Amino acid sequence: MAETLFLNWRENRVAKCAFAVFGIMSTLLIYGVCQEKIMRVPYGIEKEYFRYSLFLVFCNRIMTSIASAIVLMASNKSFDPIAPFYSYGGISLTNILTTTCQYEALKYVSFPVQTLAKCAKMIPVMVWSTIIMQKRYNGRDYLLSVLVTVGCFIFILYPGSADLNPQKRGRESTVWGVSLMLGYLGFDGFTSTLQDKLFKGYSMEIQTQIFYTTSCSCLLSLSGLVLQGQLLPAIDFMFRHPDCFYDVAILSTVATASQFFISYTIRTFGALTFATIMTTRQLVSILLSCIWFSHPLSGVQWIGAVIVFSALYTKSFWRNKTTQKPILIAHSQGAKFCD
Repeated sequence: MAETLFLNWRENRVAKCAFAVFGIMSTLLIYGVCQEKIMRVPYGIEKEYFRYSLFLVFCNRIMTSIASAIVLMASNKSFDPIAPFYSYGGISLTNILTTTCQYEALKYVSFPVQTLAKCAKMIPVMVWSTIIMQKRYNGRDYLLSVLVTVGCFIFILYPGSADLNPQKRGRESTVWGVSLMLGYLGFDGFTSTLQDKLFKGYSMEIQTQIFYTTSCSCLLSLSGLVLQGQLLPAIDFMFRHPDCFYDVAILSTVATASQFFISYTIRTFGALTFATIMTTRQLVSILLSCIWFSHPLSGVQWIGAVIVFSALYTKSFWRNKTTQKPILIAHSQGAKFCD
């Protein structure tokens, strides 16, 4: 009976889709809440803020590296790197810069602003893909990308008056926050293009790329922590604030789990379904953050959000896909690494 139920589940596309939606939505929503709590909420009686973004990157990547190694061993797949190590190193470096900019930006802008700004990554992906891989996109791709970017700028430039950041106030913080988000978008677009090029040049499993890329990321982020003298202070902070240790552990765990749900969804249903799920997740993340952390949204911000998500859903539901569109959709939504 149990075997029959299992076989029926494997053949039931609705059940599979529900599993994928639940997995991605639950892990990434928890990830978003933990991320904002760690970077924006003070710890302890002395109200200390956690300031070691690179340490979070290190914890996330080492957890993912271990999990991907276990998956490779359990499935009896080869640990052969296939591609040269410098290829993984380049992806690792830009991904570390991407994630560090993302965490640092939370010191200056709210999570809803950051989350919506991520939607504008389609433009950098298109630019880097055109320069590096000579890809071409049609007018509708550019039109929707521009609409998303305009909506993001509206959302960023007209924040709710009571939505203050925890580190600084005023225009200076906005400039720093926007600058870090621009860095995030640029590096993330470059990372996605390098990943695409790696898959095009070498035939490999997704888990193989994740293992070697995250392993390189562990070494690079650890080196950066040691060189900046942040490793011991970050560890000391968590010893003094055990609740921060639990938050980081949960963050790294759900970040790792999300990678497997993402890979499962793309392989089972394709980039179109994945993009729709991720767009919905971003909308729910913004609403959850506004409720959980009391972020007020201005009327103009709601208009910006409507523009962005209308454009994203329009793009997701286009059925006349070319060979380029699934790649653009998947990469523009963060298909390979949790962010």
